[in-house]
Amino acid sequence: MPIPPARTHDKPENSFARELPDIQATSPDVRINLTRVGVKNVKKLVEVSRTEKRPVIFISTFDVFVDLPGSLKGANLSRNFEVIDEVLQQAIDGDVKEIENLCSAVARRLLDRHEYADRTEVLMRSEFMVKRETPVSHTTCHEVVKVHARAVARRTFRAPIVRKSIGAEVTGMTACPCAQNIMKERAMHVFHTLGADERIIEGFFAEVPMATHNQRGRGFLCIETDDDQTVDLEKIIGILKESMSSGIYELLKRGDESHVVLEAHKNPRFVEDCVREMAKKVLAGFEYLSGDSVVTIKQTNEESIHQHDAYAERRATIAELFDELNGDRLHDTP
Repeated sequence: MPIPPARTHDKPENSFARELPDIQATSPDVRINLTRVGVKNVKKLVEVSRTEKRPVIFISTFDVFVDLPGSLKGANLSRNFEVIDEVLQQAIDGDVKEIENLCSAVARRLLDRHEYADRTEVLMRSEFMVKRETPVSHTTCHEVVKVHARAVARRTFRAPIVRKSIGAEVTGMTACPCAQNIMKERAMHVFHTLGADERIIEGFFAEVPMATHNQRGRGFLCIETDDDQTVDLEKIIGILKESMSSGIYELLKRGDESHVVLEAHKNPRFVEDCVREMAKKVLAGFEYLSGDSVVTIKQTNEESIHQHDAYAERRATIAELFDELNGDRLHDTP
């Protein structure tokens, strides 16, 4: 009796894949712990719901990491993609209302999926459009704001400890106080040469600030908190805009342009002034945050008459900033 041909369809189609060894779970040749293993530049479209407002759409890039013990050859990276997609679906369904909470949700779930990991980290860099209105003509225009979010989860004997941060980078305009003072001295000399009355000179300077060189400023503000605290991203963006000499706009009519230039020159600021102003506004706007919340402030001014950029930075806890500011007040009190 002839032998019938083998029936290859008796086994499930993916049985061969199931029989393959899990190479990641094997022991490596060099048994060294790794601090961060994961994937970078994972691009996703993120939709976050808002109460009584349209959802916010973020064009986002994720970096996702876990630590890896020396006993394992590799991490199961496909789990990272699965977790991101699951949490993004939660956000679309309305369960996640802040992007830093989205990051913390991913970080927590990664600990569940990577049972060998003690630490997970999620970084999110996003761009979204902010609708704005010019100051005089009230013309509608848009501005791209860069948003940065991060969450780190650490495994403990009880519930995981999670720290999260939310920040933004905003572009504005600064006017140099030093050059403006030089121009003012020159103008006063000209006024005196022409025999102008002192009251006229004072009145002129009160209405018309002197020329100076300008910079396009890039302000960065990020606040790190415990997972149960909330930081308003729109408030962060507002602080950044208000801490430079003036905001800038994509579209300006004549009246708008005059207003922006005049406002900037009436409010000259060094790069250091911008950082200190942000710190003061953070204390006023986020007084409810715990003292161990960490504030990172950076300002870069692209000089117009120099080939270099001016830069200033401060990183401190809310408690440290509060002590410094109140210490100055006590020192100034008679």
